[in-house]
Amino acid sequence: MKQSELNSLTAISPIDGRYRYATENLSEYFSEYAFFRYRIEVEIRYLIALSKIKVIRNLSTNEIKTLNSVIDNFGVDEAKEIKEIEKITRHDKKAIEYYLKNSLTKTTLKDNLEFLHFALTSEDVTNIALRNSINNALTEIIIPSIESLNKNIISNSRHYKNLPMLARTHGQPAIPTTLGKEFSVFYERLLIEINILKQIKFRAKLNGAAGNYSAHYFTYPNINWKKFSKDFLKEFGLEQHPVTTQIAPYEDIIFLFQSIQRINNILLDFNQDMWRYISDGWFIQENVKEKVGSSTMPQKINPINFEQSEGNIIIANSLINGFANKLSISRLQRDLSDSTISRNFGVAFAHSLLAYQLSQKGLSKITPNKEKISEELNKDWSILSEAVQIYLKKEGIKNGYEIIKDLTRGEKFSKEAFQEMINKLPLNQTQKSELEKIKPETYI
Repeated sequence: MKQSELNSLTAISPIDGRYRYATENLSEYFSEYAFFRYRIEVEIRYLIALSKIKVIRNLSTNEIKTLNSVIDNFGVDEAKEIKEIEKITRHDKKAIEYYLKNSLTKTTLKDNLEFLHFALTSEDVTNIALRNSINNALTEIIIPSIESLNKNIISNSRHYKNLPMLARTHGQPAIPTTLGKEFSVFYERLLIEINILKQIKFRAKLNGAAGNYSAHYFTYPNINWKKFSKDFLKEFGLEQHPVTTQIAPYEDIIFLFQSIQRINNILLDFNQDMWRYISDGWFIQENVKEKVGSSTMPQKINPINFEQSEGNIIIANSLINGFANKLSISRLQRDLSDSTISRNFGVAFAHSLLAYQLSQKGLSKITPNKEKISEELNKDWSILSEAVQIYLKKEGIKNGYEIIKDLTRGEKFSKEAFQEMINKLPLNQTQKSELEKIKPETYI
């Protein structure tokens, strides 16, 4: 088979193929190009920081502008140059260092190029870049997408707050509720997790090959490198890990992904409820003439957006489970098994993002079938049994619950049969009249 150029049709992953339209913005945070760019930013800002503590000479305003322009002007073509260097070094981080030296060798900064990556290990740069990319993706893409979906959910909640419907527990008719209230349940659950997500603090390290600042203190023993590290990390909005091996512990990232997983599971619950309501005819789906629901059954309109969202959540959460099980474990002071894992963070975010978008799309295509909802609500008035047995208790009737249980358990009641039952209860006429006023639409 002839080797094909990589595009949305030839990509192995559907994230970069079939669904690229929905996830391509994440390439600015999690692609190979983005990973280079974020690490270059760390290297450049580290060199500038060394100037401030006089490890290297003071840099002029123009020289700092030159360094910052390397970050600002870095694009895919520049990333390709690094990949060419990597073919020789077989080490992507060292290739970045050589790329920067090549880029700056004809500038006034050439006398400081040996201080690029000074006293650092690759993980010092990578762990900062990784957390920076995650934090930016969360702030700019992931959280806004979840909030947009949740805004849609609460909008439906407010719009349908007075639409009574049948609540089912254990899949069985239970008592009345409202459609708006059931939407609000998901809104509140998501809101709690969104707030947790926004408050997550990332922690990183900048302390050398085994986490001991050995090279730093060996060369410049009079500098407070711990404070320098803390201040440098603060520039990226990161807290400092006080004690590490060569790698920064991953518990902060694990905590983040477990929060995403909880959000995904709430949405999974939402998708399945919407699917069931559609299946029961409680929601009417948008009918677009040009679309096809089945290759053989022309009458069908399928709830595919909720189904696809569910599938993407399962993939994302499977990856997240793998992250959580692996990332807290690293042999001795360092092994490289986390490198491949971390390169797939974007995949989990992409499947999650796609799930949020699909649920949003599915929600925009459905309208409550008020007649069907009302029909189901009034089909069996035994759903008011709770109200009656509680009323009997209030009025001091002994064994009120047991009386109603014997009359209603496993039985279905029309409106007329329910009122006949009330007339048989050991109550006076005023009490019976009060009970006769309740109906499924008002017991909410």
